[in-house]
Amino acid sequence: MSTLTLTAPSTTRPRYRLSTKGVLHAEWTKFWSLRSSWITLAVSLFLLVAFGVIAAITYDPAITTAEGPPGQQAASDAVGVILTGATFASLAIGVLGVLMSAGEYTTGSIRSTLAAIPSRLPVLWSKATVFGAIALVATTIGAFAAFALGNPQLNGQDIALSLTDDGVVRSLLGAGLYLGLVGILGVALGALLRSSAGAITVLAGVLLIVPGLTSLLPDSWSDTISPYLPSNAGSAVMSLTQSSDSLGPWTGLAVFAGWVAIALAAAAYRLVRSDA
Repeated sequence: MSTLTLTAPSTTRPRYRLSTKGVLHAEWTKFWSLRSSWITLAVSLFLLVAFGVIAAITYDPAITTAEGPPGQQAASDAVGVILTGATFASLAIGVLGVLMSAGEYTTGSIRSTLAAIPSRLPVLWSKATVFGAIALVATTIGAFAAFALGNPQLNGQDIALSLTDDGVVRSLLGAGLYLGLVGILGVALGALLRSSAGAITVLAGVLLIVPGLTSLLPDSWSDTISPYLPSNAGSAVMSLTQSSDSLGPWTGLAVFAGWVAIALAAAAYRLVRSDA
């Protein structure tokens, strides 16, 4: 005689592990689902293109650096004039990077994110990768658009160039690389400080204020320190020609990438060591 044994169904749910591809897709979706993201990105491109075109239209070789608009007459070639808007675009791109990471701490949604991804670090790497790639592609397109629209305005000027001239393509691609790294720097600062206002303040200080303050130092100190500051080093890759006291294009980009890596490492350390 056989005995029928009834087994209760298991109530244990299978564990799901979010893959790297899944984390990247989640950050991509989060970025584009926020209206502020693509609006701020569009503003960044507008600043890059519009200021470049305006600088080209208003360019006058007879005006001295002190008399002209800030940054315009300091350039000695068409690329320098047309990429005038890169300074303003860098701030907008950096702010967007800050909001992408610090914004989750402000709203408290970071707790849900880290609950889904307990290992934590993939969240930071994915944010940096996704936004860095978006900023790189968008601003590279913007740099070439600024050149296409602004260069015809300089026809007949001594500084006029064409896309096929030596260094022009490298400078335009360099603008995208620099601005892409600025975006990653913003992500890192936002994750490190966990405050949008604080991270934006630090970002603006590093990119805009600190380089100006070095001029108050003795000349020997200023000449030594200034080329290695983040914005000065990174923007060297956008310059068609380098002065004797500046870094080479790829050396400068490498130095700036080092600054970004330090900020990311600090953000990663805090993410692992402290609660959200």
